[in-house]
Amino acid sequence: MSPVDGSERKARPKLSGASTATHVGGVTDARVAAALILADLRQGDLLDGAFERRTHQLDARDRRWLHEMLWGMLRRRGWIDSVLAPRVKGGLAKLDVDVVDLLRVGTYQLLFMGSVPAYAAIAQTVELCKRRSGIGASKLMNAVLRRVDRERDALAPVVPADAIDALAQRFSHPTWVVSRWVERWGVEATERLLTANNEEAPITVRPYGVVREQLDAMLEGAGVETHDVPLVPDSIRLGPGVALTELGAFQQGLLFVQDPAATLVTQYADIPQGAVVADLCAAPGGKALELSRRASLVLASDRSMTRTDRMLTGFGRLDATNLVSYVADASTPAIAPVDVVLIDVPCTGTGTFRRHPDARWRLRVSDFAVMAAAQRAILRAAAAIVKPGGLLIYSTCSLELEENDDPVNAFLRTHPEFTLEAPSDGAVPATVLDGGMLRVLPQAHGHDGAFAARLRRAA
Repeated sequence: MSPVDGSERKARPKLSGASTATHVGGVTDARVAAALILADLRQGDLLDGAFERRTHQLDARDRRWLHEMLWGMLRRRGWIDSVLAPRVKGGLAKLDVDVVDLLRVGTYQLLFMGSVPAYAAIAQTVELCKRRSGIGASKLMNAVLRRVDRERDALAPVVPADAIDALAQRFSHPTWVVSRWVERWGVEATERLLTANNEEAPITVRPYGVVREQLDAMLEGAGVETHDVPLVPDSIRLGPGVALTELGAFQQGLLFVQDPAATLVTQYADIPQGAVVADLCAAPGGKALELSRRASLVLASDRSMTRTDRMLTGFGRLDATNLVSYVADASTPAIAPVDVVLIDVPCTGTGTFRRHPDARWRLRVSDFAVMAAAQRAILRAAAAIVKPGGLLIYSTCSLELEENDDPVNAFLRTHPEFTLEAPSDGAVPATVLDGGMLRVLPQAHGHDGAFAARLRRAA
């Protein structure tokens, strides 16, 4: 939820508990890892990858605590900055970026993490700042955080006069992104989207090798709270506080994690039974697994060796037998034509801001042009390996027309042998279909955003 009133700003209890492991000198390992991860982000790394790399030595409890803190802070970063700026002489721009990031995590602990006593949030952050930036920076850190703590009931920043600026501040999104969305959907729908982006992304799992009812019974037997999933009735949403990898069903390979939007893409694909499928941008592999339920063989490739290795590990845990993984660039697929080609192309990921909150701060206007060029190149290459009469499925996790409708329409204009074809009746709910294309919107459907177009090659 977005911090829009005093009740939101006050500390509230969390299920994960406070970080307890202590680093040499008194700073917890989790907080040391937080500083390293934030430095990685400033160098261009993605949050998920940096988190995995920096936290493998932490125990499960500290990983959950750190995940809560980092993802939460990034979802509220804009609002936190508007609180901090008037409490730093000269504003945040005059400070070293490392100090600013530590101010943000210290403020987030004070205002949003009820598991962290105020004295611990301040003392630990000040000590960490001293180590990384020196005594002078740590004194400033101490003064600012203590002031935030004293004034926690009167922290509401000055609301900008401009309505777009006010929305951007209130919901912690870049102003230019909010402006785009208001122009497209209007203020009300944009507010719903921004609200959805600031909610914690739930864990949704798919049964594999068992039916949904069997998996549901196993999870409930293990004390896990389970919920139905709108639009995708055979998925299961898990309740809060679940250590997924410790579940017996996970260890036995009876489930994998997949947001309903991704599942809807594969259901929209509506591939024929027994088809040979090439998934050219396959990592982390969830869509390939879904397609393997009906396919005779899925060729799952990714250009990253690291991501392909992780995909192989996931397939091995599930004992998936009709999938073959290999390293290849989707823009130059070196395979013979197949029945179905799926390209879940690289994109800006604006439909997954709740799951990847770092993406909203990394996004630049120029990214749309760069991504569009790559997307169109992959589309052209993928079309060449679709058999006559076969299917080409184009998908993204973006909400933007430049990455969705525009590349598809441009492709159809230059490839008259392909036509847009809706899936068979009942393949997906009618509410996610838009002119024969799949369009899942967080503000309308409650899941991550997704887009897909099902393109049939003439026989």
